[in-house]
Amino acid sequence: MVHNPAQTVASRTAREAVQPPPLAAAAVFIQDIAEASHRPLKPASTPPRGIVVLYSETDKLGKAPPEEIWADLETIAVAKAVAQVLRQHTPLEVHLAPALRHVESVLAPFPPEDYVVFNLFEGVDGIVPEDGNDLLDEEARAALTIEALGYRYTGADGRAMALSVNKAWTKEALVRAGVLTPSWRAFERAEDVTPASTAGMCFPLIVKPLCEDSSLGIDADAVVSGADTLQSRVAQISLRYEQPVLVEEFIIGREFNVGVWGDPPQVLPLAEVDLSALGAPEKRIVTYAAKWQEGSFEYEHTPVACPAVVSDALAARIRSAALQAWAAIGSRRGYGRVDMRVYGKRCYVLEVNPNPSIAADAGLARAARAAGLDFAHMILTILSSAGVDLHDYDTTG
Repeated sequence: MVHNPAQTVASRTAREAVQPPPLAAAAVFIQDIAEASHRPLKPASTPPRGIVVLYSETDKLGKAPPEEIWADLETIAVAKAVAQVLRQHTPLEVHLAPALRHVESVLAPFPPEDYVVFNLFEGVDGIVPEDGNDLLDEEARAALTIEALGYRYTGADGRAMALSVNKAWTKEALVRAGVLTPSWRAFERAEDVTPASTAGMCFPLIVKPLCEDSSLGIDADAVVSGADTLQSRVAQISLRYEQPVLVEEFIIGREFNVGVWGDPPQVLPLAEVDLSALGAPEKRIVTYAAKWQEGSFEYEHTPVACPAVVSDALAARIRSAALQAWAAIGSRRGYGRVDMRVYGKRCYVLEVNPNPSIAADAGLARAARAAGLDFAHMILTILSSAGVDLHDYDTTG
């Protein structure tokens, strides 16, 4: 049957019933963590004495080919780079804190009234765990746990993370907010792909894992043009990633990445991915190879222009769509990236990504540079969003 995320959880109370399923689960989870904690949960009111750089380890080293763990290795490298910046530019203690899954034990030595968490935790893969809180992936759980334990922290809040991890939930939120997004369906397995279940959708269609990021599962064959190839592709992706898949109408047009950060949110300089070298329109997509596989044709021939060369009118439409999409997932803080396609005057939001990569060569850092901020200043700006004011510290002595 067609996967309907709205039916995947029975709400526990009438209050939760009016919330999207991941937000209902998040409310319960954060309450459970707070009640289980033995710490006094009071808002920190004094400047912290240290920073914990929390990041996700990988248990795949030596077990998986390098091309499958590039994103994991980047997270580790980014954590070390962030720690170096913080040690050089702040008077605070800086601790690297790797974690595989549950972050509570890793954070235990660091009292929340004394430490701020620089949250780079992404979890293990994108598979949603099958347990009592199966609507929350590891990345969302971590952010919710950090909040429940009373820490000041960087990045998006756990509720936004919980909503955005599932592409179908994100698109439902976009539709509720009146944000334009391509038509879609979500399928549990290939047998669910029938003429009836795809009625009203127009080929070409693009097939993606439902709960992955970093373009995992996106390659040169991700866009399909007929029913037979659609069913075959759904079977391949659902089996490989052990999760449902998202099928959406493929928008032929220009692709933009839009960085958003701050409170109130501000839009960073726009970035456009030049996909013209990839041939036919249905091949013009940002694949996993284009993001990660240095030396591949896709990586070497998909340059990014930032700031993008667009008219003032189009820039205004893109910024407006990005801010509406960011608001749609309920994010009130942190930083993110909104991916969209533009066809004619229409801006179609594809995905909303809280806490995207902040590597020095990644999109958010590129946009920050276009705004006049080098890597160190970007990291310090993100830190300031957690309520850390470096003017509170006497560095004269």
